[in-house]
Amino acid sequence: MDWAERTAQLRQWTRNGTRAPHKPLLFLYALGRFQQDADGELRYSAVEEDLRRLLAEYGPGRRTSPSYPFHHLVSDGVWEVRTERGPGSPGSGVGELRATGAAGRLAPELRAALRREPSLLGRMARVLLDLNFPPSLHGELCEAVGLEPEEAGAGRLLATRRQRDRRMREMVLTAYEYRCAFCGYDGMIGAVPVGLEAAHVRWWAFDGPDDVDNGLCLCSLHHKLFDKGALGVGEDHRILVSQGFAGRGTVAREHVLALAGRPLIGPRPGVRPVADAHRDWHTGQVFQHPARPVAVL
Repeated sequence: MDWAERTAQLRQWTRNGTRAPHKPLLFLYALGRFQQDADGELRYSAVEEDLRRLLAEYGPGRRTSPSYPFHHLVSDGVWEVRTERGPGSPGSGVGELRATGAAGRLAPELRAALRREPSLLGRMARVLLDLNFPPSLHGELCEAVGLEPEEAGAGRLLATRRQRDRRMREMVLTAYEYRCAFCGYDGMIGAVPVGLEAAHVRWWAFDGPDDVDNGLCLCSLHHKLFDKGALGVGEDHRILVSQGFAGRGTVAREHVLALAGRPLIGPRPGVRPVADAHRDWHTGQVFQHPARPVAVL
């Protein structure tokens, strides 16, 4: 098994499509740090806040300490931890990791492989991104962990991975008549839509199908906010706005906060709306609860 395939098979807690990106986030962070300093170690007490921010921003709503992946990633054979007492992790307890001066870094065999084949880093990063996060978040996540975007975008797809349906975007945009389902934006340059995207409701990385009833036509702004959990869709197909979203200016109030409670725009008659199962997945795994009960004007 090569390193890219091993990356695709990280052992993660999973049940009914539940997101558990804790190990992938640490692994991406470690790859970014390796790119900057191939010989450096990540002392837990020094990187704890960085990892905590990553989990808060890109993890699910339930909070998990960064100590969990710092300890458990060792079992996947890609990471090692040592303390002031010697090799081996002292456990997943925050106090133990801090008190023993625990430090981690990529496993020796992996570091050697990355030195021999620099392009391997890009392939591994792409696997981690594709299997755990939607494309709308890839660029900013690379910046957050210190990875060069061109490195993360390099490399071939694993032969065993399912392929996306390239018709998805056109099918979804047509179903919503080339309008953002949240705000109605319908901009074009000539006959070509601009700033409109097909958003997966249940992420493709978590078995979300390339079907119209798993898609929304969204403008670029609302697609990003939807994938970050600031926006969602309620049981009555009305827009949810997270109470965690804040904006002081008129634009944030009018283009985000005022959406709370509004009905979705579309799809056109005869087209299946977002399926309940996909909507429920997004509400449970991505949307940042609680929701604002009414629009804030």
